[in-house]
Amino acid sequence: MADMNNKSSAQAIRDMLPDETEIYNLAELFKMFGDPTRAKILKCLQIRDLYVGEIADILDMTVSAVSHQLRVLRSAKLVKGTKEGKEVKYSLDDDHVTKILEYGLTHVNEQK
Repeated sequence: MADMNNKSSAQAIRDMLPDETEIYNLAELFKMFGDPTRAKILKCLQIRDLYVGEIADILDMTVSAVSHQLRVLRSAKLVKGTKEGKEVKYSLDDDHVTKILEYGLTHVNEQK
């Protein structure tokens, strides 16, 4: 009887899981935060909206390297760009990105 309850319990939990596409997309999202350079760019943009050149100066990187990472972050819908004249000013895409960063840092700092 206990085995029967375990199987029904396992099935009940299985039924509550997101589908494979959602799980894959979640894993891909967290990969974006797995790169230290992208994490630094996100933290900079959490402080304030910035141009590519400003981010490059702050992080002591080339504009090309920052632009590449911003493209990756834009494709993941973590940052957005707003054209201002000939330049693009970048910002976090929405409040969810800020929350992910805050929760992640809180978790990391609790481990100290």
